[in-house]
Amino acid sequence: MVKGLSILGSTGSIGVQALEVCENLNINVVSLAANKNVKLIEQQIRRFKPKVAALFDEKAAEELKIAVKDTNTKILKGIEGIKEAVIHSDADTVLTSVVGISGLIPTMAAVEAGKNIALANKETLVTAGALVMKAVKEKGVTLFPVDSEHSAIFQCLQGNRKEDVSRIILTASGGPFRGYTFEELKNVTIEQALNHPNWSMGSKITIDSATLMNKGLEVIEAMWLFDIPITDIEVVVHPQSIIHSMVLYKDGSVMAQLGAPDMRIPIQLALTWPKRTENNFNKFNFYELSALTFEKPDMKNFKALKLAFEAAKIGGTMPCCMNAANEVAVELFLQGRITFLQISELIEQVMNKHSVNSQPVLSDIIDTDHKSRNLAWDIANRGL
Repeated sequence: MVKGLSILGSTGSIGVQALEVCENLNINVVSLAANKNVKLIEQQIRRFKPKVAALFDEKAAEELKIAVKDTNTKILKGIEGIKEAVIHSDADTVLTSVVGISGLIPTMAAVEAGKNIALANKETLVTAGALVMKAVKEKGVTLFPVDSEHSAIFQCLQGNRKEDVSRIILTASGGPFRGYTFEELKNVTIEQALNHPNWSMGSKITIDSATLMNKGLEVIEAMWLFDIPITDIEVVVHPQSIIHSMVLYKDGSVMAQLGAPDMRIPIQLALTWPKRTENNFNKFNFYELSALTFEKPDMKNFKALKLAFEAAKIGGTMPCCMNAANEVAVELFLQGRITFLQISELIEQVMNKHSVNSQPVLSDIIDTDHKSRNLAWDIANRGL
């Protein structure tokens, strides 16, 4: 059981649910960190009374400082403030749940400070998996997956030998446009893309789920988390989102983890493992479901998943490049500046122009992210 927790991304969907889990388990919330949502983090400060809270946006941090001046919570700002918050000495674990590459630097700082990591920010491993896993090993800390798929794989691997694993099978709901033709995808709207059939998530990850890029990011994350070749990872569409992922063993046995599509369940497990604790979260009832179905992902019309596999195979800085282009493309789509299909088109164009560094250090990752973003904006501004 976690004794003291720092939450990176406390105002996001995962962060809010993590705080609910902490309240249920009476876990001490040591520090909170977020981007700029002053109103919500103020409410969290008053409810959970953390010792430290930090906002990346410095203007918002100053506003927060005034708003909670009657409390004992110290307010920090900027990236240095975020780093100071997550390495607080009273915390033994950091839950990283911010969206995008913004979680990389503070997560690395937490690892270097000897903190265990409950990882819900997949981009940290997508962009710098080799560097992060090396630091985790050197510091002797635990990295526990929070994403439902990776939590499922973790559970399915327990009590088995790694050399007996034949394949990891990640399940995907297929998103709101499962089964759509190329012609139908030309006209989908932002509102439709944000309407996920099973999960309640933030806007960026919801769009990633619609394009299947989210599954692509999870494939790369699984490669690093479980030290398995990309060629031994498979994606299967499972619309009901009841089987969260599976492991196929060399004797033909398949271990699958099932449960209701409720993120609080894997969040809780990450904070209590190896113990399991009772809760009032959603429970799966076999009698309420008529069937569990499976199908191959459509990588022709949902090209983002194919691009993610290609980036993983190339390695080096290519996954970072792909991720940066995707973050820009999703932002442009949400602004109504590009169409749904142009998301993967923009990503592919940026990847095609990228010169891969096969042995990057952290500064190379940051540089790749910056240059790839700029290139994506340049391409979009010129017109796809």
